[in-house]
Amino acid sequence: MVARFCFSFSKTRNSFFKNFSFFSLKSSHSMRLIAELKIKLSSKLVGTDEFGNQYFENKKGRRFVIYKGIAEPTKIPSEWHGWMHFTSNSIPTSSKTHRYHWQKIHLPNLTGTKNSYAPKGNLLQNSNREKVSADYQAWNPEE
Repeated sequence: MVARFCFSFSKTRNSFFKNFSFFSLKSSHSMRLIAELKIKLSSKLVGTDEFGNQYFENKKGRRFVIYKGIAEPTKIPSEWHGWMHFTSNSIPTSSKTHRYHWQKIHLPNLTGTKNSYAPKGNLLQNSNREKVSADYQAWNPEE
């Protein structure tokens, strides 16, 4: 954790406290660590999913998730999503979940990355789109 302490020595007490920044964080990573620590200290671990995400519930009934790796909400499986949003109060276990043969393995959301989907003719691919019958024909008054 990166912390920075700033002191301003001046003659008056008021200006000392105005210029004193007790604890300022340099990165969002530090804020995430503090939030995770607070959740782990004040909540009870309920379970983990196949991705390594940890699920917590505090005494007031609020539910939290601590993601393993990058915090990406699409990594929450449907069983845990139901529990997180109070659709179901039963805690999912690996024995309860049934996967069908047609269900795909989760892939992260790639929007905004170089691996995101781009159809043919997209500006990022520098290629021309094929003409289709629904293309717009501009009105020409001389025709």
